[in-house]
Amino acid sequence: MFNAKVKSEVLKGIIDVTSPLVNEAKFNITPKGISLRAVDPAHVAMVDLQIKNKAFEEYKADEMELGIDMDKLASIMRLSSSDDMVSLEYDEDSNRLIIKIGNLVRRMGLIDTAGMPDPKMPNLDLPAKVVLKASELSQGVRASEAVSDHLALTVNKDSFELYAEGDTDTVNLKLPKKLLTELTVSSKCKSLFSIDYFSNMIKPVKGDDLMTIMIGNDNPIRVEFDIADNKGHVTYLLAPRIESE
Repeated sequence: MFNAKVKSEVLKGIIDVTSPLVNEAKFNITPKGISLRAVDPAHVAMVDLQIKNKAFEEYKADEMELGIDMDKLASIMRLSSSDDMVSLEYDEDSNRLIIKIGNLVRRMGLIDTAGMPDPKMPNLDLPAKVVLKASELSQGVRASEAVSDHLALTVNKDSFELYAEGDTDTVNLKLPKKLLTELTVSSKCKSLFSIDYFSNMIKPVKGDDLMTIMIGNDNPIRVEFDIADNKGHVTYLLAPRIESE
């Protein structure tokens, strides 16, 4: 059994977090909430998403897995506005997810989860931690997209810095410690990342909402933030680009 009612914006948030990495996702349904973990086809990035049952207006569920086509779900949710209430129900007989928005009913065929992987979250010991408002960072990332396909992130005891270099132009964003909510670092850390992936990871975080970034030297980056009015949590991992000498 799976029966839930939820605001459209919560479902749209799940789509925004997941769809940039994968077209198909395995949703793990339990009485306590919904989780998913997926790796993109290039094995460059991973997403781990947890949504508590409190994020829903109504929620009743047994343990099950639902394989969902994210493009299909996104096309349905585009028909709703943020405050619309969306009803979700699993129909076991037809193996479909019944989605109701107002008077509209969509019966969506589900994907067999048997062949879908269960990636493990690696335990990374990353020496630097930065907590900052999304708005402080998004401007620099948008500017970087215009000049390069990768960016360098550097953390030292005084600041967090973003740098992108193209054929003719460069972009630099330096955030001193006083603009950051938290800065913890034992020694200077620097890693290089794909702008496309990194941009998609921070897009779901809006305005003054906080995000946590953990970084090392040529290590994967870990990006974390809350969604669904702090009733959901997202963790991304992104592999670094290693510069050839």
